[in-house]
Amino acid sequence: MKPDLEKYSDQFSEEGFWKKLGKIANAVGTKLIYTALLLYYAYRRKETPAWARSVVLGVLGYLLAPIDLIPDLTPFLGYTDDMGVLALGLATIAGYINEDVKVKARTKLYLWFGAKGEAEIQEIDDQL
Repeated sequence: MKPDLEKYSDQFSEEGFWKKLGKIANAVGTKLIYTALLLYYAYRRKETPAWARSVVLGVLGYLLAPIDLIPDLTPFLGYTDDMGVLALGLATIAGYINEDVKVKARTKLYLWFGAKGEAEIQEIDDQL
């Protein structure tokens, strides 16, 4: 079941995004966080068109929404739907993920995790 992402775009705020990522970072791991960061930094690029920004707002809004398809009550299982939605959003706007976006996302990720999760990060980068 694919969620209607447009209805989640009003859930997105930059403050809420950073709060949520900080709260869930250790529980969900580097793959989800790196994907969210890639989307966020692609959203911030002035070259990213409005339709792609709308996709990012819907995807990140879904991540921030208090209610989703699988409740985020358990660290792994509760975020599987979020990862699926993030992956869908990333695939949709992959053309707007440039090297600058990757560097910004990796830098923030490194501040939180150190060198942990390098293989997962490379796996995502290889798919872009």
